[in-house]
Amino acid sequence: MAELFSKLAYYFQYPFVRYTLIVGVMIALCASLLGVPLVLKKFSYIGDGLSHVAFGALAIATVLKFSNNLPFILVVTVIVAILLLKSGQKNKIGNDAAIAMISVGALAVGYLLMNLFSETANVAGDVCSTLFGATSILTLKESDVIISCILSAIVILVFVLMYNRIFAVTFDENFSTATGLRSGIYNLVIAIITAIIIVLGMNLVGSLLISALVIFPALSAMRVFRSFKSVTVCSVIISVVCAVLGILISILLSTPVGATIVGVNIVCYTAFFLASKIKKVT
Repeated sequence: MAELFSKLAYYFQYPFVRYTLIVGVMIALCASLLGVPLVLKKFSYIGDGLSHVAFGALAIATVLKFSNNLPFILVVTVIVAILLLKSGQKNKIGNDAAIAMISVGALAVGYLLMNLFSETANVAGDVCSTLFGATSILTLKESDVIISCILSAIVILVFVLMYNRIFAVTFDENFSTATGLRSGIYNLVIAIITAIIIVLGMNLVGSLLISALVIFPALSAMRVFRSFKSVTVCSVIISVVCAVLGILISILLSTPVGATIVGVNIVCYTAFFLASKIKKVT
């Protein structure tokens, strides 16, 4: 055990390791906050759809050779999140159909562009790294940490200030609208901050795995708790703990950060699932 702690202490001397831990905790915290409303509103698949959109936006930014592609990816993903919300409110295209259509289209266009305009010989490696996260933790820079912390703080502040309204819209949107609450605006806020979280999480876990950070903690908490507040608090704790454990395991075993964090979340969900079954029996 002493050898394990000494190894971790050695790695934490390097700034990039601390950067990864900070960004991982912030992203996990934000993702878990939004996961509960999205799952309860049966709109959890939006995370997967927006992650594919972010991948497509990244491919376009790469082709256009933007020096800083984050603002472009963020703007595109937010716009698509708004369009998804608007299309889902109409009868012609439902939420699931709109998300599936945009998701598959963005993924295909992104992959096509990266193949046609790639400047490196290892196209498959670049695509795999973008989809599943970097295979090492050497990719995060100080600027990434600063941007992630600022945007994460905004997401947390918005959620805290609008907690009661988000709660109302999540459980009974029609009743909330009838009482004078502008449900459309708060649905829009949820969509926008979800897009922000998706974009932030791409560097850490990849565009295909980021939706897992939104869904798994919420589902795990729902296996044991019932009230909205309890589920939200438990989801935050689960998400942050799983992120920290995943990053530490990744450091020690040299495994991909994103896949390791998701793997820890799966183990956690299994444990909570078994705990809920035991609770019912007793």
